[in-house]
Amino acid sequence: MYDFDLICIGSGPAGQRAAVQASKLGKKVAVIEKQTCIGGVCIETGTIPSKTFREAVRRLYSDAGTEHGSGSRRTARPTMEQLIAQVDHVVSKESDVVQDALSRNDIEVIRGSASFEDAHTILVDGIASKRRLTADKIMIAVGTKPADPRGIKADGKVVVTSDSLLQLTKLPRKVAVVGAGVIGIEYASMFAALGVQVTVIDKRPRPLEFLDHEIVDELVHQMRKQDVTFRCGDGVASMEVVENGGLEGLIELESGKHVVADLILFSVGRQGATEALNLPAAGFEADERGRISVNDHYQTGAPNIYAAGDVIGYPALAATSSEQGRIAACHMFDYEATPMGEHFPIGIYAIPEISMVGKTEEELTADRVPYETGIARYGEIARGQILGDNSGMFKMIFHRENGKLLGVHCIGSGATELIHIGQAVIGLGGGLDYFLNTVFNYPTLAECYKVAAYNASNKIAYVKKIKARKAETASTT
Repeated sequence: MYDFDLICIGSGPAGQRAAVQASKLGKKVAVIEKQTCIGGVCIETGTIPSKTFREAVRRLYSDAGTEHGSGSRRTARPTMEQLIAQVDHVVSKESDVVQDALSRNDIEVIRGSASFEDAHTILVDGIASKRRLTADKIMIAVGTKPADPRGIKADGKVVVTSDSLLQLTKLPRKVAVVGAGVIGIEYASMFAALGVQVTVIDKRPRPLEFLDHEIVDELVHQMRKQDVTFRCGDGVASMEVVENGGLEGLIELESGKHVVADLILFSVGRQGATEALNLPAAGFEADERGRISVNDHYQTGAPNIYAAGDVIGYPALAATSSEQGRIAACHMFDYEATPMGEHFPIGIYAIPEISMVGKTEEELTADRVPYETGIARYGEIARGQILGDNSGMFKMIFHRENGKLLGVHCIGSGATELIHIGQAVIGLGGGLDYFLNTVFNYPTLAECYKVAAYNASNKIAYVKKIKARKAETASTT
């Protein structure tokens, strides 16, 4: 009846994984992609370019000094061309990897923009021609795009979004970052590591509010050491581009303050890239931010149409998007798949990097869960000394009564790799005893788990001792 069993709109993590999974189940699959790169936004303008840019900054200029606290920098700043060269190389290689994976699984790649004619029919507007395709099942995995700044157009030169930032040809001297979310903080820290004067503006009282507050405080402290100025709790009243011996961005804040910068990075949220899909023709619509609502199986309002990845909202991570795509493909072809676990890690590739899994202290306090923390600092870990990272911090949170591990939070070198040990222990229901009785390689950053566990154990034992004394005193009186 149909041209394909499954058509995936978008070749990012969700679309790619859904397509490969369906192909493994013996289905005829096509992927439609309008981006220049196969791999979607993730590879062309999102995760891969930004993380590669970060490594280029550290390698070419900061010499890893800003992350490790030594403050050493090379004398000559690299040019934007030098920084971007590595980005272009990695983007090209990663796109080839995705293209190869699709090809090896006999998945047809169709270039062009997709729109629905009905729930089973898609019109593809390609460069040279148009095609009308039908499919039994359809996966929407189009990702997101940056929200547009209000009252001014992002010109790609003075006012940019994360999609156009890495197209700059010249490294700016002063940068104003509007939005202290993940993207804003990541790029703010990268530019600061290059010696660029950075101002971060956000109407919220603190950056990255979903993270453990102690970790965020440490990040802000380290970024301030790199001369980053934070204007939190103060919204943007207006933005404009002015002539001052060259074009500059002028921002007026709601408080009346003004910020002048060579470059304004507007990073206040992202929206689902669904406006061109003609979703009403398929029988449902996106919300005001372009996001698509789905059920537990990632089905939309039309049962044969699924959606996964950033376009459905939280958690909007490349890793979770990939897993969502796989699970959706299994469900649509009646193949049993275990739901995605709730304990997935979050990585923020600022300088220094941050990662977390599980609960924060703030969440546990609000839920009235008794807990104790264990802290390890990189300065007391041999591997931290070897790396020259004296400022890293590692925290574990344990249930005070049963010792179960509830959360792990880290800022410093290798944080996004180190977190996976904690993720495994949480997922398997382990806790304090595991870390007290387990031997880790030495010298490694994994020693943080041992040090933090002893720290928490000592705190818990001390409280138990005090309570026992109180009970004994009460019984004798």
